[in-house]
Amino acid sequence: MFAQRTMIVATATIVAGLGSASAQEITLRIQNHQSPESLSGKNIAQWQDDVETMSGGRVKIEMFYSSAIVKSVETFDAAINGIVDGDFTNGSYQTGKDPAFQFVSDIMGGYETPWQMYAWLYNGGGLELVQKLYNSYGMYLLAWQVPGMESLNAAKPLRGPEDLKDWKFRSPPGLETQIFQNLGASPVVIDFTEVFTSLETGIIDGADASNASTNRSLGIYDLAKHSTYPGFHSMPADHFALNLEVWKSLPEDIQRIMEVAAQKASFRTTLDYSVDIQKTVNELAGDVTFYDWSPEDRATFREGARKAWASFAEGSDAAEELVQSHLAFMKQIGLVTSGAE
Repeated sequence: MFAQRTMIVATATIVAGLGSASAQEITLRIQNHQSPESLSGKNIAQWQDDVETMSGGRVKIEMFYSSAIVKSVETFDAAINGIVDGDFTNGSYQTGKDPAFQFVSDIMGGYETPWQMYAWLYNGGGLELVQKLYNSYGMYLLAWQVPGMESLNAAKPLRGPEDLKDWKFRSPPGLETQIFQNLGASPVVIDFTEVFTSLETGIIDGADASNASTNRSLGIYDLAKHSTYPGFHSMPADHFALNLEVWKSLPEDIQRIMEVAAQKASFRTTLDYSVDIQKTVNELAGDVTFYDWSPEDRATFREGARKAWASFAEGSDAAEELVQSHLAFMKQIGLVTSGAE
């Protein structure tokens, strides 16, 4: 069961209006971990404008960028407890509560495009399972936001899984570390802010940091001249989530407006990043060598990942259920030869 709300932030007041007896005015406080200048941040701002406009001013949103109220990892709990009403960060921050959140945010090595991930959520039965998980913690999932495929970056060629053997690279903690260890690599957990310095000093030979455009902005391609593209090993999905009781208190038309606007923001974010990433790759051509792994190499990676999924999900019914759901859908669309087992 989820924690008791310590205070109610969403407010509703009756406002007299011309041509109608009354209208409900709703104020929501929402935190995200994006900067206002980022592509994701700009689409979050558009979501806010869409909701406020389509609701005819009945909804007012106070949006807090760059985790201005609490730390990014604390946003989910802040929404549960009523400090804010909504959390636009990432489910992976909550794997300490339940490893199932990993398979909501980034299954790693599974899908090859954001659209396959969206398809699992909306067409593969994923939303029902995810909603059950979020509801159990007093939250409601509005939508995902999938910026796109991330790239691996190295000082040596990355032609396929065979080049991962003994490769010492920066990895985030958790599931990814297990996957790459299964494939013979030597992942080193290093904070995102320390990636460039660690490459420059030779502590690591490469890094899993972000997508190609973000990698360039970090200066990674000044040091690592080999990269995978289009990557598929990691494709994190940020979430749009509201406190469940706040969600239930909203009129149905407002709920519909918020969900439709959230889906628009999600899909626009994916489109915007796909253009930006491809533009970056085109501009780096000749200076950086990009490797597009063959279907056979991707299948080899995926098999290594599946072992890590099973291990990571152990002990959590919700996580195991999500893994089986992903596998069944991957089988349906031809990514694996055997699905739920």
